[in-house]
Amino acid sequence: MERRDFLKTAAAGMAATTTSIAQTPAITSSASGSRPQSPDMIYRQLGTTGETVSAIGLGGFHLGKQADANDSIKIIHTAIEHGITFMDNSWDYNDGISEVRMGHALDNGYRQKVFLMTKLDGRTLTEYNKQLEQSLGRLHTDVIDLVQFHEVIRMEDPDRIFADDGAIHAAIAARKAGKIRYIGFTGHKDPAVHLRMLEVAKAHDFHFDTIQMPVNVMDAHFRSFTNQVIPVAKQQGIGVLAMKTFGDHFILESKTVEPIEALHYGLSQPVSVVITGCDSLPILGQALQAARTFKPLTEAQTKSILDRTQQAALTGKFELFKTTPHFDSTAANPKWLG
Repeated sequence: MERRDFLKTAAAGMAATTTSIAQTPAITSSASGSRPQSPDMIYRQLGTTGETVSAIGLGGFHLGKQADANDSIKIIHTAIEHGITFMDNSWDYNDGISEVRMGHALDNGYRQKVFLMTKLDGRTLTEYNKQLEQSLGRLHTDVIDLVQFHEVIRMEDPDRIFADDGAIHAAIAARKAGKIRYIGFTGHKDPAVHLRMLEVAKAHDFHFDTIQMPVNVMDAHFRSFTNQVIPVAKQQGIGVLAMKTFGDHFILESKTVEPIEALHYGLSQPVSVVITGCDSLPILGQALQAARTFKPLTEAQTKSILDRTQQAALTGKFELFKTTPHFDSTAANPKWLG
């Protein structure tokens, strides 16, 4: 009922005209200066975009899991009221319900208080345009601050996105039209795929504004995004968005680290935002506590955590997003790619 009643889909997508990959200036806005800030939150620069965002980001997937949509909206409003300005979402989260709920939560003046991000699965120009129009309708907005190519987890994904009929052309056109402001990509499978995406972008003279990847206490030991991708992103001035702090719940099940400690580890890395899923007010409170009590970990503290987690991390047993299809929504739904 909720999806049928509230989902807004545009009658037609943007014209499927291939555009040049040459860079066009991102639309400027004074929005970051008008977003309220809390003394209990940490704020950081988002790469070289000039945007200031909260170092804790509110994950969108878990916001579609509550039985009552009002509970989801309460979590979003509470997060904003306590200084979280970075909102994460995706076109495919919970069949669109996560975006629908966030759209309603951002009505009545809340939209101006946040930096809004969502992700699209489409690899083709046509599919990207269709999904973008649906996301704009669900989120109740005319412009999304950041749209990222979702689940770049296959070595062929960069080639599809940058093909003559690829989604990159739709993203550039949408940015030029003022529908989106910044462009990034995400992935969780293997750092080699992220590096491949950056290589293909460079070959096409394209610069990503953001890059989202797993950053957690086990990542350093196995297919490490932290060690392999972050240095390249920082060198190129790309804002790093950390995710999978808890690997859903699996990393915590290793009994090697506590939640606040794991969040402090993520915040101590050279990242702009640590995105964390909050499916209840107590879990949101945990994230807010991590920000409020945060002090960068010392080398000794970091070593202690990595030594403690090394044995559990070596095979990727607790990072299922790297070793199994458990988190691969586009693998289960290839039609979303186009």
